[in-house]
Amino acid sequence: METIAGLKRTNYCGEFRKADIGREATVFGWVQRVRNLGGLIFVDLRDRSGLVQCVFDESKDRALADKAFSVRGEYVLAVRGQVRERETHNPKMPTGEVEILAEELRILSAAKTPPFEIVEDSNVNEELRLRYRYLDLRRPDAARNILLRSKTYKVVRDYFAEHGFIEVETPMLQKSTPEGARDYLVPSRVQPGKFYALPQSPQIYKQILMVAGFDRYIQIARCFRDEDLRADRQPDFTQIDLEMSFADREDVMAINEGLLRRVWKEVLGVDVDIPFERMTYAEAMRRFGSDKPDRRFELELVDLSEVLRGCGFAVFQSALEAGGSVRAINVKGGFSKLTRKELDSLGEYVKTYRAKGLAWIRMGEETTSSFGKFLSEQQMADLLQAVGAEPSDVVLVVADAKDIVVLESLGALRCEVARRLGLIEKGLYRFMWVTDFPLLEYDEEQGRYQAVHHPFTAPMDEDLHLLDIDPARVRAKAYDCVLNGYELGGGSIRIYNTELQNRMFQLLGFTEEQMQRRFGFLLEAFQYGTPPHGGLAFGLDRLVMLLAGEDNIRNVIAFPKVQTASEPMSGAPDLVDVEQLRELSLKLWDYERDCELQ
Repeated sequence: METIAGLKRTNYCGEFRKADIGREATVFGWVQRVRNLGGLIFVDLRDRSGLVQCVFDESKDRALADKAFSVRGEYVLAVRGQVRERETHNPKMPTGEVEILAEELRILSAAKTPPFEIVEDSNVNEELRLRYRYLDLRRPDAARNILLRSKTYKVVRDYFAEHGFIEVETPMLQKSTPEGARDYLVPSRVQPGKFYALPQSPQIYKQILMVAGFDRYIQIARCFRDEDLRADRQPDFTQIDLEMSFADREDVMAINEGLLRRVWKEVLGVDVDIPFERMTYAEAMRRFGSDKPDRRFELELVDLSEVLRGCGFAVFQSALEAGGSVRAINVKGGFSKLTRKELDSLGEYVKTYRAKGLAWIRMGEETTSSFGKFLSEQQMADLLQAVGAEPSDVVLVVADAKDIVVLESLGALRCEVARRLGLIEKGLYRFMWVTDFPLLEYDEEQGRYQAVHHPFTAPMDEDLHLLDIDPARVRAKAYDCVLNGYELGGGSIRIYNTELQNRMFQLLGFTEEQMQRRFGFLLEAFQYGTPPHGGLAFGLDRLVMLLAGEDNIRNVIAFPKVQTASEPMSGAPDLVDVEQLRELSLKLWDYERDCELQ
């Protein structure tokens, strides 16, 4: 094979325009395709920036043209020649007005026939694409996502630098402080039997940086959580992590609204209005059945509990008598689109959110209902009035003894109906803040309270008196940034008082020994002058997914994991040598064998 000795790239392939006509150019790239048009050989050369057409004229150099015709898809070439205007313009290509008349060709690397075609919007299944991810990333749409991600990094760093934030790297190998998701553990070779944990977030370190007086901290941080995967979650992920001293909730929100406005403008050219809409957690759940409501469409929930209390329908009545609720959404103009078959499908859909089924009313020339015969005319009229139903509407109703089941299942249903009926406007970005989350939630299995966000979140000042008498009613100084039904990031104002932090740990069921063993260094740091502080972390992978218009987070990560938490290209995780285990003082447990012995 030949080398690039003596050649220097003048441009990337996708950069050439009409102004470059007459220049000498040298390009490097991969062969997209080769065409022989009777004496003229056309080679489309591709790199990360796009394509350029290279022409080899047999009448000028037969040997050069023959060499060009010998190359195949994905060969790596160096081409030197003159930029000229194309005889026939191609408006579908940014470089479609020009081409390079080749004077020199070097074949730098041959290539096997790839297992799939390297083209935009490939229909190849994901498993095969990720197995050959290095080929998949050559596809223009896949490459665009990674380049967009890189641009986002730069905008983020520039913005925070301009606003006085200091970038600090916190340890990747740190102390395990289990509370929430499972840690990834790393055995220590030099201290046998002891383990590091990979960080679930830099939370404790960034709070200590505030104690240290750095005032404003930022890090694009790698984080790890050993939890089940889904379309918008990975075991290793990236956060835009920040913390601010002497800041309240409004300060943190304002700085992050400015960041998102800057990112959307510089990356997408889209103007974002600030300040964002604000909504409490209680209102979001009541109106939309979700703590991350999609505000691109309406379909608000309506509480029918009082309207239907005492009605003759056993499903509704039993739910209300058990302390639950009956709620509905009104799908305006849904009669022609939501057929009986569609309604049956939606009934199965809500069952995946623990609802027992879906009741409905279809208002056509004749009103039909799955439960109408159990209601009086007045009760049905009151129901229709409550939801604002009109001819051609469809009313969807869920009842359950647990109000949270009604809220969550209807919240998911409104989004599913919007998707099926095309109610979501493309290219619309509805940012909002959800605030005043519950501080704690009770875990029936463990018989104790757990922190909704994390144990360092401060309670609302006006709710402090409830910590000892009714912890479930205490609201947190917490806030989530939401976009189009996704949580972009979340944060809170932190506890900075040692006494209050100890009180919080006690509410979570920690003994004094557990507090000291897990968090003693933080509690000690708090005794040396701690400023009020708060912060937030954005999920960068999810943020880029939304910028790129993707619906799967794996499409914006260079080497993603799949549902089994494995990485298909390299085969990780994999077995290791026995000697490696011996050095770490580890021995594998044969689970199946030991179960048989028992």
